[in-house]
Amino acid sequence: MMRRLKQSNDEELERSVFEIYDEGGSVAAVVQSLSGSHTRASSSTRIRLGSAEPAVLALLKQLDPLVAALMLIAAELIYGRALSRPVCALAVLTFFVSSYVFNRSAREGELTGQATSRVYSRIFLEWGGIVAVLLFVAFALKITGDFSRLMLMTWFIATPLALCASHALRSRTRWVLANAARAPSYIIIGANNAGFELFRRLPQNGFLGFFDFRSPERVAEVIDPEKFAGHCRDVAEFVRSHRVTKIYIALPIANVPRIGEMVRELRDTTASIYFVPDIFAFDLIQGRLVDIEGMPVLAVCDTPFYGMDAVLKRATDIVFASLALLLASPLMLTIAAAIKLTSPGPVLFRQRRYGLNGEKILVYKFRSMTVCEDGAVIAQAQKQDQRVTPLGRFLRKSSLDELPQLFNVLQGKMSMVGPRPHAVAHNEMYRKLISGYMIRHKVRPGITGLAQVNGLRGETETIEKMRERVKYDLNYLSHWSPWLDFKIVLKTIGVVWRDRNAY
Repeated sequence: MMRRLKQSNDEELERSVFEIYDEGGSVAAVVQSLSGSHTRASSSTRIRLGSAEPAVLALLKQLDPLVAALMLIAAELIYGRALSRPVCALAVLTFFVSSYVFNRSAREGELTGQATSRVYSRIFLEWGGIVAVLLFVAFALKITGDFSRLMLMTWFIATPLALCASHALRSRTRWVLANAARAPSYIIIGANNAGFELFRRLPQNGFLGFFDFRSPERVAEVIDPEKFAGHCRDVAEFVRSHRVTKIYIALPIANVPRIGEMVRELRDTTASIYFVPDIFAFDLIQGRLVDIEGMPVLAVCDTPFYGMDAVLKRATDIVFASLALLLASPLMLTIAAAIKLTSPGPVLFRQRRYGLNGEKILVYKFRSMTVCEDGAVIAQAQKQDQRVTPLGRFLRKSSLDELPQLFNVLQGKMSMVGPRPHAVAHNEMYRKLISGYMIRHKVRPGITGLAQVNGLRGETETIEKMRERVKYDLNYLSHWSPWLDFKIVLKTIGVVWRDRNAY
């Protein structure tokens, strides 16, 4: 009886939804109609974020951390040594550290489609980063004497070779599955940009055609007629007769009523059904699916630093800033004394700038000018600028004037790598002239950044130069990874001495 009552209520609810659409109602009206009658049921509904890849590929993706740990054990056994507690502890630590590096959600996408030499060099560098972390821990705990030097060198050299073999195995398996004679058959419902992009990314083997609500004549204007399989009203029969295993619905959300009706018809098949929203209609910044209490949400514009990524970024900043301050402290004291002796005024220059989420922060620099401007109007430094002192010219050229910003990093106001902070006066001007300018403040500003290592260091005398700098900043937000930070730091070292744009 309860089952019949629930079924009756659901049918009544569905009829009310379609009545609203038939009367010209909006999506908001549908949501409003659902809120009163369906809130209790939806409050317990949870949707998990998962994967649609074959089990063998999912398993192979988890192999890299295990390979790294097993190679350590193998190196210990090869030299005839019994497994000791330190080696077992190191194997466990290696597994957990490499799990974070190798199993990052974005990693497989970063490696797929790249040239073989680039992929393998990337794997070697990732392994080098893991080794650096392990060595840091070993030296900090003073346990390096517990391990055989020969065994460790063998492990360090052999492991990246094994990791490359593991990646080659995954790539080969992916190709075999995509090109197998019995590859899963699929159709795409929606001959539009989202459908075409999906088709480009899926294996070509197994594709049976596009379906759409439009007539063949209208669809022929945008796709090859040979790829068009039929009208959406015939899709259920096509799926049954051709034993289709996967259906991808890439229709605009405005077609919700007809999509709902079609999905009910497809329930009489055994095909898996996936809805593909047209996310390419947006200019995505860190576009990804996130889980909010069991509800999947598409992030359109977001910061990359959530969860363990935020922990890794902050820990890296603290470690590198501390080491840099320790090494540079004699030089910083010398510069401070030289500034005091060569020109009147304070040693440090403090200027208000925008930090994370657009909050105002005080950024420290060694004073390189005869003035300390921080008002509503600030002129950028130019060539032969009379405000720059002789010592300041050298400091600005070598970027040594930025060293006090290491204290900003330790305070949590800045990062080692990120978009460079601009004076508040410049921010207020450029935010009105450049679309998306303020998005760059979704991460902490950096001592160096992607724009600076790509020739945009120093004065931005035109709007186009600043627009280009912002473009690099947004590109950094979209594609951040620990590896990208590492590359920017390395390139910065070379840029500082070769660049002619800083003055």
